[in-house]
Amino acid sequence: MDCYTANWNPLGDSAFYRKYELYSMDWDLKEELRDCLVAAAPYGGPIALLRNPWRKEKAASVRPVLDIYSASGVPLASLLWKSGPVVSLGWSAEEELLCVQEDGAVLVYGLHGDFRRHFSMGNEVLQNRVLDARIFHTEFGSGVAILTGAHRFTLSANVGDLKLRRMPEVPGLQSAPSCWTTLCQDRVAHILLAVGPDLYLLDHAACSAVIPPGLAPGVSSFLQMAVSFTYRHLALFTDTGYIWMGTASLKVDVGDMAMGLVSRVCPKHMCSRPRSKERAVVVAWERRLMVVGDAPESIQFVLDEDSYLVPELDGVRIFSRSTHEFLHEVPAASEEIFKIASMAPGALLLEAQKEYEKESQKADEYLREIQELGQLTQAVQQCIEAAGHEHQPEMQKSLLRAASFGKCFLDRFPPDSFVRMCQDLRVLNAVRDYHIGIPLTYRKYRYKQLTIQVLLDRLVLRRLYPLAIQICEYLRLPEVQGVSRILAHWACYKVQQKDVSDEDVARAINQKLGDTPGVSYSDIAARAYGCGRTELAIKLLEYEPRSGEQVPLLLKMKRSKLALSKAIESGDTDLVFTVLLHLKNELNRGDFFMTLRNQPMALSLYRQFCKHQELETLKDLYNQDDNHQELGSFHIRASYAAEERIEGRVAALQTAADAFYKAKNEFAAKATEDQMRLLRLQRRLEDELGGQFLDLSLHDTVTTLILGGHNKRAEQLARDFRIPDKRLWWLKLTALADLEDWEELEKFSKSKKSPIGYLPFVEICMKQHNKYEAKKYASRVGPEQKVKALLLVGDVAQAADVAIEHRNEAELSLVLSHCTGATDGATADKIQRARAQAQKK
Repeated sequence: MDCYTANWNPLGDSAFYRKYELYSMDWDLKEELRDCLVAAAPYGGPIALLRNPWRKEKAASVRPVLDIYSASGVPLASLLWKSGPVVSLGWSAEEELLCVQEDGAVLVYGLHGDFRRHFSMGNEVLQNRVLDARIFHTEFGSGVAILTGAHRFTLSANVGDLKLRRMPEVPGLQSAPSCWTTLCQDRVAHILLAVGPDLYLLDHAACSAVIPPGLAPGVSSFLQMAVSFTYRHLALFTDTGYIWMGTASLKVDVGDMAMGLVSRVCPKHMCSRPRSKERAVVVAWERRLMVVGDAPESIQFVLDEDSYLVPELDGVRIFSRSTHEFLHEVPAASEEIFKIASMAPGALLLEAQKEYEKESQKADEYLREIQELGQLTQAVQQCIEAAGHEHQPEMQKSLLRAASFGKCFLDRFPPDSFVRMCQDLRVLNAVRDYHIGIPLTYRKYRYKQLTIQVLLDRLVLRRLYPLAIQICEYLRLPEVQGVSRILAHWACYKVQQKDVSDEDVARAINQKLGDTPGVSYSDIAARAYGCGRTELAIKLLEYEPRSGEQVPLLLKMKRSKLALSKAIESGDTDLVFTVLLHLKNELNRGDFFMTLRNQPMALSLYRQFCKHQELETLKDLYNQDDNHQELGSFHIRASYAAEERIEGRVAALQTAADAFYKAKNEFAAKATEDQMRLLRLQRRLEDELGGQFLDLSLHDTVTTLILGGHNKRAEQLARDFRIPDKRLWWLKLTALADLEDWEELEKFSKSKKSPIGYLPFVEICMKQHNKYEAKKYASRVGPEQKVKALLLVGDVAQAADVAIEHRNEAELSLVLSHCTGATDGATADKIQRARAQAQKK
């Protein structure tokens, strides 16, 4: 245990720091790190190196090379840089490499060197060029800050939603500031810069001079500044050899620390540590590393090679040509267990477990001591927590075995924390492997800084699909969030392999994915289409069960006819209409109509659409199909809907009649010709008689003539259009009754024998409440309707006599139903006697 703490270095009385090796770097660097532009992503992310040919001592003809490595030095990508001079490199939160050029253009590359996109930082930056740049991270995303040759700052807080802000001018600034950095306060990005002994804070509205509280006197210049990983703390290095450290708001002073190395001070990186027992800053010289804090002593390390520092949430990564190390404060749980002569519960439990393995009775003594103090639960928890902070699997196992040993002597210790720690460590050890190269610590992984979903996304970005799937299955994540999502990413990568045939790729994807829930074949097909593999996209769409997802992509690929077939197969009329409207805009009219002829359902739906929206197109459709029957109906509707002049209406009807003749529908043709005759006659009647005749039906025209007293014309019209006598008599009877021209009605009834009988006369007169006239016609009604006519005029007694005479049971019942009260009592008795006599016979 004493040996285990050999690399612990105390800083003051309350904190220890240790530095251990993450990887032995096997990358083959041809140049020193100081000769390259270097960018390393946080959270154990990749490393980008751009060999800098723009230095004066380099030949201008040498092309720079951009190399991307994992944190363990495994090459991921290498490409020749063919664009302009680069000022700065940096990684976004999504692990995209941002390359800021001298002309203000920012080129974005993927983890494997694939070009994603580019954007510009504005015309002002283009004109004045870029002197310096910073890539920073906020809760909104990754941002870029630019210092131009005009000594002005331009900033965008989120490159995913680019909004450029030109920061206020610093008064009197004639040269580049000695140092500057970005700060994030109150959800807003600021610029902090040093000009001689003065500090200025730029926000979107103003430039403010700030004075750090408690700053040592005599400062004439700030040489370097660094902000903590969480943007909560700030460190300033002055020309007097002191470091000021405080909050990023510059309102709280944590302390000043004197640096003994004042001569030729040239710090490369400075990283402050938040949430530590002993506030500290890591300072790097070319071959020296120091950890300084409030304590008078500092920790010093000698670096064998040029090194680069990467700030992390809980420490600093240090990599050189040969090694990649991690410097961090020893966590409290580890310190309690492993420090020399520790009597902490966790330390005693670890010793007890080791003695138990040796089959020594000391195990019982250690265990009893912990139990007597009532600290066994605390001991188990300390061992579990300390295991999470250890990098070596053997030490993790030792601590977990101790925790498991202690749990055996507890009745109700919840197993969740132990099980979760075992799971987390297994995942962490898997991704820390040299071939994977993601050296995550437990704190970054567990404490909501890098969730399991983000870790899976990073494995997918590295195309480590098998490992990602194994982690999902091991953690039993829901398929939609785990395996299905990763398989979908794998399929999207698979379609980019252009050396494999479309048929093989589609078959491989279907065999692997099958009907996996949460996987959209349309998304994979869209990626294939984006890669220029249209035929592969079509093959993949065959596996997509949702037509609503198939059709839009087929339209985008200009496979409209196939999209129409898929839409028809789905039975979704809205989808069919969508494709039809797209086809209409894409094809010329002839090709469009020919396409419709091959799809009867689509043709029918389009006709319905045209009936309400495009009547002329509907006519063209009927002409194309030689559908004379529908064409005739179309012209009839058009004659009334579109034409107001009688000549135009008659012409449209003539066209309709011709179409009906072509369709061999003589009835419709004759009816249309009769309508034309009627329209001409109605126009002539309006001219001669006045009044409104147009658009009346034939019956209404006859009725109007009768009401106007033009009986002769009405009779002539009936003869011309062969109106049957019965219908004419009904029309005339109704019209004369409406006029209450009873004398003319009587003459009309006597003009000849009525083809409709005389009961209608009785009914019409009673409808007009004229019983007197009705009685005239009741006597003329035939025997079979006599009873009904007499009942209509209210002569119940005579109706009873006629019914008895006819000996008709139905008529007797009808009369009896009309007998009411005492007035008809005698009639009712008479009917009953007649019924009785009829029954005797």
